[in-house]
Amino acid sequence: MKLFYSPTSPYVRKVMVLITETGLSGIDLTPASGTPVAPDSGVIARNPLGKIPALEREGAPTLYDSRVICQFLNAQAGARLYPEAPRLWETLTLEATADGILDAALLMVYETRIRPEDCRHAPWVEGQWSKIARALDDLENRWMDYLTAGPLDMGKIALGCALGYLDFRHAGRHWRMGRPLLAAWEAELAARPSMQATLPKG
Repeated sequence: MKLFYSPTSPYVRKVMVLITETGLSGIDLTPASGTPVAPDSGVIARNPLGKIPALEREGAPTLYDSRVICQFLNAQAGARLYPEAPRLWETLTLEATADGILDAALLMVYETRIRPEDCRHAPWVEGQWSKIARALDDLENRWMDYLTAGPLDMGKIALGCALGYLDFRHAGRHWRMGRPLLAAWEAELAARPSMQATLPKG
C-alpha cells in the first residue's frame, strides 16, 4: 500500500498516529502537496477530490478521506480503535467533531494564504473560529467523562490531532483559555510517543 501524505496535514497525522499505535507495516509513504487551487496531480490521479491522505491499494480502488482510511487500517491491524456499539457512536461523533474543527481551521488558513488580500473577508474567518470555539466549549462542558474514561480510540486521536493543529496554525487564538479540563487532557495525550513522533513541522 502507498499513502500519499504531507507532514503538516492534520488529517494525515490521524492516520500516522494510528499506524504508530498499531504497529502496522508495509505502507510506503509518498510525499504530496497542493491546495484547492493548485492540487497535486499525483493525488488527483487517485482521488478526484485532490485531497490527502489517499491510500493506494494494489488491485483495488484508492481509499480517501481520513476517516475511511483510519477505519480500513484499524481493521487491517485487528485493532480496537473503533469500539463496539454503543460506545462506537460516541467515538464516531467525537471524530466528526474533531474533523469539523480541522475543516474550519484549515479554511481560516486558506483565507489568508491563498485568497488575495483585497478579497479576504474577516467576518467569514471569525465565523469559522466561532464554530471551533463552540465545539471546544462543548467538549469542555459535556465530553470530559468520555475523554477521561476508557482506552484510546480514534475519536480521542482525532481530537488530539485537531488541538495540535490549532497550536500549529492558530496559536494566537489561545484555545486553552477558559478550558482547563480539555487543556489538561490534551497535555496528557500529547505526551504519547505516537503524538510526539507525528508533530507537524513546517
